[in-house]
Formats: sequence, C-alpha cells, structure tokens
Amino acid sequence: MDRVWLKQYPQGIPAEVDVKAYASLKDIFERSCARFADLPAYGNMDHSITYRELEAASRAFGAYLQKVAGLKKGDRVAIMMPNLLQYPVALFGALRAGFTVVNVNPLYTPRELEHQLRDSGASVIVVLENFASVLQQVLGKTPIKTVVTTQIGDLFPAVKRLLVNFVVKHVKKMVPAWNIAGTIDFNAALAAGRAQTLDDVPLTREDLAFLQYTGGTTGVAKGAMLTHGNMVANLQQVAAWIAHDLLDGKETTVIPLPLYHVFALTVNLVFMKIGAHTILITNPRDLPTFIATLKKTPFTAMIGVNTLYNALLNAPEFANVNLRQVKVTVAGGMAVQRSVAERWKALTGVPIVEGYGLTETAPVVIANALNIKDWTGNIGVPIPSTDAAVLDDQGKPLPVGEVGEICIRGPQAMKGYWNRPDETAKVFTADGWFRTGDMGYMDANGAFKITDRKKDMIIVSGFKVFPNEVEDVVMLHPGVLEVAAIGERDERSGEAVKIIVVRKDPALTSEALLEHCKQHLTGYKVPKLVEFRAEPLPKTNIGKILRRELRTPAAA
Repeated sequence: MDRVWLKQYPQGIPAEVDVKAYASLKDIFERSCARFADLPAYGNMDHSITYRELEAASRAFGAYLQKVAGLKKGDRVAIMMPNLLQYPVALFGALRAGFTVVNVNPLYTPRELEHQLRDSGASVIVVLENFASVLQQVLGKTPIKTVVTTQIGDLFPAVKRLLVNFVVKHVKKMVPAWNIAGTIDFNAALAAGRAQTLDDVPLTREDLAFLQYTGGTTGVAKGAMLTHGNMVANLQQVAAWIAHDLLDGKETTVIPLPLYHVFALTVNLVFMKIGAHTILITNPRDLPTFIATLKKTPFTAMIGVNTLYNALLNAPEFANVNLRQVKVTVAGGMAVQRSVAERWKALTGVPIVEGYGLTETAPVVIANALNIKDWTGNIGVPIPSTDAAVLDDQGKPLPVGEVGEICIRGPQAMKGYWNRPDETAKVFTADGWFRTGDMGYMDANGAFKITDRKKDMIIVSGFKVFPNEVEDVVMLHPGVLEVAAIGERDERSGEAVKIIVVRKDPALTSEALLEHCKQHLTGYKVPKLVEFRAEPLPKTNIGKILRRELRTPAAA
C-alpha cells in the first residue's frame, strides 16, 4: 500500500525497524541489566534499585517459580498489585523463567478476578496483601496453586520496610482481614529462589509473553495473546520513534499509570531497554503525594492520560515542580483535549505527544512525532513497520477524509484471543487487518484522527455526532473541570446529545455553556441536555471516563 505518512516522519526515523533483532523480552532485559548494571532501574517512594539488583532479584524469583513452585515453560503467572518495586521483579522473573504473565487489576471485584484467573489458567499469583481478601473469596474456584503475598514496603531497606508496612496495616488500616492457607511471603520466595539455579529457557518470538485482558467494559474480558515477538516489535518501533530525543542511560521517566495496563507496561519496557531510571507512582490519585514526588525528582519524561494531565494543571502545587529538564510527555488511552494540551504546553514548554494503540496491538500503532509544536487534534501517523487504513463495514478501503473503521496491520498485532477463535475471527479481516473498533479518517498527509468508538456514536436525526468532538468543545470553556457527552433518547430526533459536567466555576450555568457550544458546533451537535454533578465523573483505573455508567437504563 502507499504509505503517504512516511513524508511526515522526522529526519532519522526509519520506515522499517528490525523486529527480529531480539528473540524475546528476556534477551532485551538481560542485555540492559548487563549494560546499565550500576545505574538506577526503578524507584518508588524515594527508594531505588539498580539494574544489577533487579537482575539478581528477578533471577531469584524466576528460580523460585521454576524449582519451588514447580512451573513449566508456558505456565501462567498472575501479578495483582499497583506500581511497586515488586512489580518489575515479579514481571521480569516470570518472563525470563519462560512463563506467561497475566497482569491483573488489583481493584477487580471478586467476580472479575475469578473470571480472569479461571480463563487464563494461572497457577501462581503474586498479590499485594491489601487485596488478598478479594482473592480469598474466589481462590477455591480458580486453578491457583501458589499464592505469593507482598506488602507495600517489602523491597525497601529494613527500617523503612518495617515502618511503611506497619503504618499501612495498623495506622492507615489499608489491609482488610484475610486468611489464605499456605501462602508464601515475597521476600521468603526470593530467599528460596536464591538457593536455586535459574534454568535458561530458550524463548522464541512465537512464545507467549502476556495474556493481557481487555473488553471487560463491553462484555466478557478476553485475554489478548501477546507474544515475545509482538512485544519486541513494539519496543523496537517505539524506541525508534523516540530515539532522537532520549539518550541511553541518561533518562528519568515517571510512570503514574498502572503497569497492569498495556500502555504503561510497554512504555516501561521501552525505558528499561534504554537504561532509564523509572519512577513508579503507586497512587497518582493522591495528588499531593504525587506532586511531592515530582518536586523531588528531576524527570525527563512522563506518561499519562488526559484526565491526569488536567488534574495536575488544576493543582496549585504543580506550579512549583521543576520542569526544566522535561523532554517528552506522552498521552494515550483517550483523546487529549485541546484546552489541556494548550495549557500544558504553556506551562511546561513541552507538548503532550498523543499516541494511539490497543491492548491487542501491544499497544502502540499510531503516534504524533515528538517534535510537534502544538496540539493537532490527530493521533498522528503509523509508526515504523506499521500499516493503517480506514475500511468500511465490508472491509473495503475508504477515500481520504471519509470516516470509517481504523484498521491496523503490523508485527505488533496479537496472535489472537486466548481460547476464543470465534472472537479472534471477528476482529481480523481475511487479509490480516485488525479491526480496532474506532471510527476515524486519514487526511491527505497520512495523519489519522479518531472521531470515536463505534458504540459511543450518537445519531441525531440521521446525523452522526462523535462525543469526543463535543467534549473537546465543552472543555474549552474555562468554567468546566470535566465533561462526558452521551446520547439520550429523543422523540423528535431519535437521540439528543447530553453532557454531564463537573464545574470548575460554581457560577457556570447551562445557558452560558450551551451558548458557548453554539459558537463552536453545528446545530445538530449542540447539546440539548446539560446535567451538572458535584462529584468527579466515573473513570477506569487509568483515568478514562466511563460513558456507559452515565447513560440512563433507557438510553443504554
């Protein structure tokens, strides 16, 4: 196909990358640990471990899984915790020992947790004690044989470890009572592993690295099978995309999004590949503590979602953060609103670079260049070794500028859904295109713009209205803190646009807001209904607003 977008590539970015340069994530990890041994690898709550220490700890954990827990190549290991130092130790330990990692949202309900553990067939789980009570409720209905428990401070120095764990459990009372027989403490597992030898397990690009679950908000969660080849390809692609801005062994990146989410997971792997010092934020919703960490940590890169950047901009203390060293700020997971992008650029001097991807594509497929000057409203162009097209419902390409379903083809596209060949067949065309479920178009320069998800589209008298566009306009009003646009049934037009708004200015009225919308939107796109709420809008754990929870039963 004609890759017209290549003309938009910054100088030095290749059209193709070597996706076969490494056989597995294990190879990349072990090379980085050798190359950057004495540099800090991961930090959390003012304590960091070096690549040498990470290599030793992950080796011990991998050996524990092989020799004590008795796992065989390809067995599944679940990790259920927020961003802590234990996460990369468990993650890389499992991967280099030849196992498949199942990342689990620690805020799952018992029903959701039971489904994921049963569906994945995981036999080992590493769980933060704070969430062990949920695991206890479903453990007997799952194939889990070994439970490794950890406390927040387990990898801190002795005095800090004891103090943090005591405060979390007994002062803040953040650990609900639990009782699971036969568990092993994380540090005890590491000690047991140090007495063993980690067997070298040959891995190929076809071996599964992750079962990354997706689709839980729209139906039964499915495990996307991401191979080592998928992940290596995306690391090579993303590393090439950012290579001219970031230096090996010289960067400090902040990851406030949870590692169990594919966006943070892959970005974490990319920064591991270049020897960065990655600061893991355990609870970004605790803005004062998050900002205090930023004040103490001169950082060069950060990832986030639109709602997180918006929250930082609206926090007075963020103005006191030293941002002089920042080179790159990246957003994914949801559309970046113009008002947020422009305010961020004005404050930091650095644009929010918006990228686009999906769990099923490991995840990055389209991105803006790091040298963009201002907010574009686009998600960017396909990254190296990636093709993108806009197809109609029959799978035929649509002309430039016409809205259809954005489809992707590239080495980062998943192997399929775990044990669901029927669902896999639904999302791949006969000629290998992955259907993203996102509506959008490509312009004459090869840049893509998301208009919305198919299911979120609002039809007003036969005209299509995309919620993202309405939300973007509403957010331009200085009196608005948050907004979500949904469709409500209407006798005259079939559907009408409704906006649910959290005010920044308590004096803001619906009349003023609608007048603002009329200045920026065609008539049928202007909201007919306005609802103000005092509480924050419901969001996923990475900050995406849950429109489905805002719809009335009749509208749904």
